[in-house]
Amino acid sequence: MHVVMFGDQHVESSGGAQVSMRLQRRFLERAGHTVTIVAPRLHARRIDDPAYLDLPSVPLTPDREYAMTVPGRRTDRRLDLAMTGRPPVDVVHVQADFWGAVIGHRFARRHGLPVVHTMHNRVDVGIEATAPFPKLVLRMLNSWAGRMLPAGATSRRGTDGWAYLRMLAEGADAVTAPSAHFAHRLEEHGVFPRVDVVWNGIDDEILDAARDRPRSDSPHPSRPRFVWVGRMSPEKRLLPFLRAVVESGVAADVEIIGGGGQLRAARRIVEAGTGATRVEFAGRLPYAETLRRIGAADAVVQTSIGFETQGMTVFEAASLGTPTVVSDPDIAAELRSGSWPVADASTTALARALSAAAADIMRGASPRPDPAVAEEFRQSSRTAAMVELYDRVAASTRGA
Repeated sequence: MHVVMFGDQHVESSGGAQVSMRLQRRFLERAGHTVTIVAPRLHARRIDDPAYLDLPSVPLTPDREYAMTVPGRRTDRRLDLAMTGRPPVDVVHVQADFWGAVIGHRFARRHGLPVVHTMHNRVDVGIEATAPFPKLVLRMLNSWAGRMLPAGATSRRGTDGWAYLRMLAEGADAVTAPSAHFAHRLEEHGVFPRVDVVWNGIDDEILDAARDRPRSDSPHPSRPRFVWVGRMSPEKRLLPFLRAVVESGVAADVEIIGGGGQLRAARRIVEAGTGATRVEFAGRLPYAETLRRIGAADAVVQTSIGFETQGMTVFEAASLGTPTVVSDPDIAAELRSGSWPVADASTTALARALSAAAADIMRGASPRPDPAVAEEFRQSSRTAAMVELYDRVAASTRGA
């Protein structure tokens, strides 16, 4: 089949959803399917790939890593024209929450195509963490979506983040979430009656290669090594993490992987002094190298609370046998084992968790991740689950 995916950002930009879409595309093509990915043109660097259908865009960030395409009739016409030379489309897979979602739903409605919508984003938490007047922003977002989405997909209007997601879901034949806890929240708030749980996966080959590397369970020879991975923005809580590092006084090495708007503030905290902790900013790294460093770490730290719809980094860590310090209780519960849960959102609680993790690592008593996670997280299994869903919605559309 031919699957057309829609994203808010180009899949070669940084971000967990983008990594997931790249993997999905590769494994779908390996299974004999055709994939087209529609997203804003990337300004940070030139990408030439026939599977990418890049729409005109304007950069949103100073590093030109992220961009926006304005939905509307002009974009509709450009998209339809660009699709004329490609095979007939069987399924539209929307993996976006803003302009990409609107563009994708409008495309599907114009052409009478079935839609699978993967919800990657807690819109309310993200906006509250990043916008100065979040309630006003959410009201404006709902109003904008009500005007831009196809007629018939905006009957349940409201003013909060859940109302916005409900509007998006009205245009879908199936809705998926990358975790059970987020699927439950979506159902609880009436976004969709039954949300399918399909985890974002990890590359089978990278997982197998990492498994072949021996891990030692003996005490660490010198200092524990912690890795923090993510976008440097408020909802990811990098700055509280660094303050907790200072408060803990733990003798450890900390590697920060990623980039974003809070880099300068993060550097200021480190420059002011982190005691016995050595902190290194690695910047953005290729996916395979990031996974290698996760696999080589003594622990991965994830500090966001309520925002992550899966918490991809901690599942990647569990798949590679690396335990985690986890601030979000929902993610800690879904991991089942192999973590040091943080008691609450305070800096002090995070500092205590870091100290406990360092002590366990030094004496060779780190908790073990559930080995079942590695099998459940393989991209081949995730692709097979998604293809079943594609077949289901395509069959129901044909039957209608």
